[in-house]
Amino acid sequence: MKSLLFLVLISVCWAEPHPDNSSLEHERIIHIQENGPRLLVVAEQAKIFSHRGGNVTLPCKFYHEHTSTAGSGTHKIRVKWTKLTSDYLKEVDVFVAMGHHRKSYGSYQGRVFLRESSENDASLIITNIILEDYGRYKCEVIEGLEDDTAVVALNLEGVVFPYSPRLGRYNLNFHEAQRACLDQDSVIASFDQLYDAWRSGLDWCNAGWLSDGSVQYPITKPREPCGGKNTVPGVRNYGFWDKDKSRYDVFCFTSNFNGRFYYLIHPTKLTYDEAVQACSKDGAQIAKVGQIFAAWKLLGYDRCDAGWLADGSVRYPISRPRKRCSPNEAAVRFVGFPDKKHKLYGVYCFRAYN
Repeated sequence: MKSLLFLVLISVCWAEPHPDNSSLEHERIIHIQENGPRLLVVAEQAKIFSHRGGNVTLPCKFYHEHTSTAGSGTHKIRVKWTKLTSDYLKEVDVFVAMGHHRKSYGSYQGRVFLRESSENDASLIITNIILEDYGRYKCEVIEGLEDDTAVVALNLEGVVFPYSPRLGRYNLNFHEAQRACLDQDSVIASFDQLYDAWRSGLDWCNAGWLSDGSVQYPITKPREPCGGKNTVPGVRNYGFWDKDKSRYDVFCFTSNFNGRFYYLIHPTKLTYDEAVQACSKDGAQIAKVGQIFAAWKLLGYDRCDAGWLADGSVRYPISRPRKRCSPNEAAVRFVGFPDKKHKLYGVYCFRAYN
């Protein structure tokens, strides 16, 4: 009896690794998946590029791993789009669709809808893009107990510029930095935007806030006041600081504008108040810092005349370096914050298109 039991145990052990059993194991797994094919959500492109005022489609499609159909038909498909915050700590609702129900949220209301070019198309169309639309978006598709997600980044064509107020360097907490950028037709820049600007040659020694609450600055030409001559070029990171108490400059980001930026031809130089009135009489407004940077970077605007801007600063944009006009580099030259009542300059105006 013991011998017979021993032979049975041996036969079981020998049978376990047999090649035929591996196919049986594979068939067993497939059988389970056939009862509930896995939902897959795919973004055909990880990054999409656009500009302020444009329209864009964020791609997203869903499939079942072991079927060619978009859905099983037993459950309604729910599509939800959210935007990931720059610090990835939370998600902001953008759009949700289930059956005939559609709902958009916040600043996206009236500007977003699904493309729905096929049964499995969950791509999101965003119209009239604003600066705040920049960032990463998550497409989530839910069917019954199954769900999957894909992430798409929306990048905007634009320019990053450092900004400090009339009070001088290191005078803005994080919330004041956000408002300062908004006041100058821009938003506080992200790390990715600053990094791209550094790769394009931005060099600035003053540390500034970024949208994730970190404080950083880009260096292309290492030197003693900026980390030392022997350090490696890059984006230097001061880390995360108290948003209420810590004070730094800020890096702002702006993109295309819907209007005309120009230097006002005027018979005389102007005080600041006279400059504001002169633009108003010309059917425009005194231009903002973000607008002069956008005109310089995106349109190649070039003018050697210093002019007032809305924040009380005086600047001029040079795209073609030449003698007496930024001979060494293309840049928006900063003259300073002169006395508004007594100093005389030209003025840059902005007229919005209807």
